[in-house]
Amino acid sequence: MWLGNFTLVLPNEVVNSGSVRVEDGMIAEIRTEPVAGAVIDGGGRLLMPGFVDLHGDMIEREIAPRPNAQMPIDFGIHELDKKLAAAGVTTAYAAVSFATESVYGNVRSLETTSAIIEGINRLRDNLLIDHRVHARYEITNIGAAPTLERLLKADEIDMVSLTDHTPGQGQYNNIAAYVASISERRAISEEMAAEIVRKRIAMRDNPEIEVKLKEIVSLSLQHGLSLASHDDDSVGKVAEMFDLGVTISEFPVTLPAAEEARRRGLWTLMGAPNALRGQSMSGNLSAQDAAKAGLLTVIAADYHPAAFVPGVFKLADVSAGGLPAAVAMATGNAARSAGLTDRGEIAIGQRADLVVVEKGDVHRIRATFRAGRFVYSDGTLHPLRALAA
Repeated sequence: MWLGNFTLVLPNEVVNSGSVRVEDGMIAEIRTEPVAGAVIDGGGRLLMPGFVDLHGDMIEREIAPRPNAQMPIDFGIHELDKKLAAAGVTTAYAAVSFATESVYGNVRSLETTSAIIEGINRLRDNLLIDHRVHARYEITNIGAAPTLERLLKADEIDMVSLTDHTPGQGQYNNIAAYVASISERRAISEEMAAEIVRKRIAMRDNPEIEVKLKEIVSLSLQHGLSLASHDDDSVGKVAEMFDLGVTISEFPVTLPAAEEARRRGLWTLMGAPNALRGQSMSGNLSAQDAAKAGLLTVIAADYHPAAFVPGVFKLADVSAGGLPAAVAMATGNAARSAGLTDRGEIAIGQRADLVVVEKGDVHRIRATFRAGRFVYSDGTLHPLRALAA
């Protein structure tokens, strides 16, 4: 079928009034003019590749929308699936954590995290979009290593990131602020929060941490997975992660860390909400500042997938490559950094994972296609007969 009269966001240019032919779920032909008899007339709306989200924390909130109110895991996965399709995400890596000391409590326990991973893999063929698993390994939580190793050996994991939330470095380099944050979120005294922080710092001295870290890295690389580091805050931290085999620097905390990551050829990933807001919620490096400096290559949903579209337009205003470069951060670059070569661009031979966007004061997603089939539509793009074509 032909999708006609769209403004096409191609890898290196924007083409007005273009058309795309989809056959067997793939992009078969691209024209730079409208075509007669198109099944769907875009009316000049933007057509861009579907978003490839490498780091989305949302599944935990679908399963536990409030403390002590846990929902069935399968229900949560299906609900998230609908929301992601409506946000233009066509490939999603659920970032699930093995972090039993987290403020998220039971939802990040070994049992719940394992059940989420197994649920995603069990349901994936019946979901609207392509769901994958991004395992976040908290390196101080060595008790999680056997569970993660089991899941890696069973091919249940698609990407691994190495996280270290030890207070005093990375995202939590301001210990006083971290103590205050724990006190507020857990509704406990600052003295109790400070004791929790002291225990977490002491955990980092365990010599088994480095042993288990290398075992997880080795197993991940044996399975051909992309490895990411999390919250790199210094040149030295980037170098350490690079030497381990990391290829993606997630959420670099400082400009020097982002500069070192790019110097070493790493993909640099930051959040779409950061790009939209112009600032990090933790006071760390701004995605817009990183883009201005030519250091940002990938954006992810982080905690809010609806931020993809407005975030892309914010980045288009400050990136040297304009809209194509900004779109690539959420699509082609994200796909390539994860080792996916069959999606992320409007190009012949790529999967017809596509998003229709109408620009306005609030940019609106009108439809999402996965492999050329509607997985979301708000009803404004096409007559009903188009669905039957």
